[in-house]
Amino acid sequence: MEAGPTDPGSSLRVSMVQRASSLDPAENRAALEVVGDLASSDPRPDLVVLPEAFARDFGPPDSSLAPYAEDLDGPFGTRLAELAATHDVAVLAGMFERSEDPERPWNTLVLAQPGRRDHYRKIHLYDSFGYRESDRLSAGPTSPVVVDVAGFRVGLMTCYDLRFPELARALVDAGAEVLVVPAAWVAGDRKVEHWRTLARARAIENIVFVVAVGQPGPRYTGHSMAVSPLGDVLGEVGDDDEGGATLTVDLRRDDLDAAREQNPSLTNRRL
Repeated sequence: MEAGPTDPGSSLRVSMVQRASSLDPAENRAALEVVGDLASSDPRPDLVVLPEAFARDFGPPDSSLAPYAEDLDGPFGTRLAELAATHDVAVLAGMFERSEDPERPWNTLVLAQPGRRDHYRKIHLYDSFGYRESDRLSAGPTSPVVVDVAGFRVGLMTCYDLRFPELARALVDAGAEVLVVPAAWVAGDRKVEHWRTLARARAIENIVFVVAVGQPGPRYTGHSMAVSPLGDVLGEVGDDDEGGATLTVDLRRDDLDAAREQNPSLTNRRL
């Protein structure tokens, strides 16, 4: 799924919302009002990013997610589209979407912009560290998803996808200049170090911005962050708590162009 080209923007202002989702879908839809609050700020963001599974938290590891799956035009996707249109802003957030398997929905990101809506279904399911996401969810198609947002090419990834460099490279080969990674990165030994290291590695090796937005502690790791194409951390919050935190950064095209000129490893590839 790939949008057509737009005139390049000089910068992309991104607001990251590190906030826990609850087990109540209506409560989580109400929490989306933060988009309006951010859109009324000055200067206002071009893109607001919320975590994976924001429509409804995963809940207990052995519980079914099928009762909480919706269609893309269901209550959650519709509310995202309404907020995007009302506030003239792009909004990205995660939900569980009905799939061909009635017992195993897709883990889906919805990107709503005024007049359009795109989606990405998580490719790599979290069958790791003692969890089996594939018992409850279906994997999405392996096609990379890159979408134009305010003149930047934005590639979509979800949580565990961050551990797979081939997906990040496929997104960059499809034109991505920014990788956005909503997550619910489960807390545990070394997990914060892995999260921070992998976000920086994906930025450095692909010479792109990385925007990684997670749910907070105590269940998840938090540490939502933005990374420059040279691996500098542009902004980061801590593990936080369920009260939530917000971080806004400007991603400048001049910095992207300068990084790719200084480190032309994408053009120097031989494999």
